[in-house]
Amino acid sequence: ASSLSALACRLSGRRVFVTDLGGGGWDISAYVSTKNWYHAHLHISEYSRRVNGHDGDRRAHVILGGVDASKFSPDGAHPRDATKVLFVGRLLPHKGVDDLLKALPQGMSLEIIGQPYGVEYVRDLKSLAEGKCVTFRHDCDDDGLVRAYRGALCVVLPSVYRDMYGGETPVPELLGQTLLEGMACGAPAVCTRVASMPEVVEDGVSGFVVPPNDPAALGEKLNWLREHPREAAEMGRAARRRVLEKFTWPQVVRRCLEVYAS
Repeated sequence: ASSLSALACRLSGRRVFVTDLGGGGWDISAYVSTKNWYHAHLHISEYSRRVNGHDGDRRAHVILGGVDASKFSPDGAHPRDATKVLFVGRLLPHKGVDDLLKALPQGMSLEIIGQPYGVEYVRDLKSLAEGKCVTFRHDCDDDGLVRAYRGALCVVLPSVYRDMYGGETPVPELLGQTLLEGMACGAPAVCTRVASMPEVVEDGVSGFVVPPNDPAALGEKLNWLREHPREAAEMGRAARRRVLEKFTWPQVVRRCLEVYAS
């Protein structure tokens, strides 16, 4: 539908810009090339530009994604729970939450916030969570989400290309929005070396980047953050700085306007 709308605009003499936000769905571009229907492609990551085959295309620009840094912000009045790990996202196999449950070190807790998208996967996650300190929240408002980010030791996004059932997801993350939200709240981020996420998290600075499908490596970093509170706090401050430097909405708007004017 978006491509057909773009064609109609193009035929009527209007300028057309497009951004791939993922999520799947049907589009005519799966059958015919629509590349020249747009004046420019605005990508939310270098990975998105690359995976869409736009490397070297002068009409392809990276605007990055943004977060409301005033809403998603630290709260120095309330200390973080040094044992609490947080995952926020859709409960789908390619999100790798099963690896996070396997990785959770003894004595640490995990809060999982997200809507379930499959009965089987949620059932298997709850089976893996048995005997561990794990909380599932399938309905959380914005204020509750901000409180969760502010109170966690770290935010984790362990997405994978190959999930626990053997399914393949070639493009699991075009950006990693929940990493940005947690980082804006001053939480160190831990992600896998998958898709766009290493563009967001600076390994060893604002968090850690670990191999996918490797619960042992993930658990090691979670335990390190627990055992090094001073360094974890500095990583959280670096995470906030990282967002303010590159990933705020005013910066995204400025990049868009520069492309529109070019």
